Amino acid sequence: MKSTEGIIAELKQFSGSCVLYKHWLNILYTEGIKHFAETTQSFWLIDAIASHQTKKLLSNPYLQELQIWRLVVQEKSGVLICEWDTDKEVLRQKIPYTDFPLPNIKLYLAQKVLMLPSEY
Repeated sequence: MKSTEGIIAELKQFSGSCVLYKHWLNILYTEGIKHFAETTQSFWLIDAIASHQTKKLLSNPYLQELQIWRLVVQEKSGVLICEWDTDKEVLRQKIPYTDFPLPNIKLYLAQKVLMLPSEY
């Protein structure tokens, strides 16, 4: 597997997407997200974010337009956090075990399209 610095450098190269991929839970994701998930073996993270797109979460009109997702990893466990604005947390999911290679990642879900910060 690539180094943390190598993964981060690669992800910064994505700045838009001509192709969108459809997730089976009715969100789309960019080429950058596909590369990220393949590189870090974390398609489970896309699944987790997509699985939270429920009527309850989407009853907040802000969250229909934009969601900020952060995964924070410490000592092989993690916390997945959804925010509707910086530091406005609306959801938190504990992940008891993960081998995710980065200490943290921030992703954006804008109008049902999951993307890297550099693609937003």
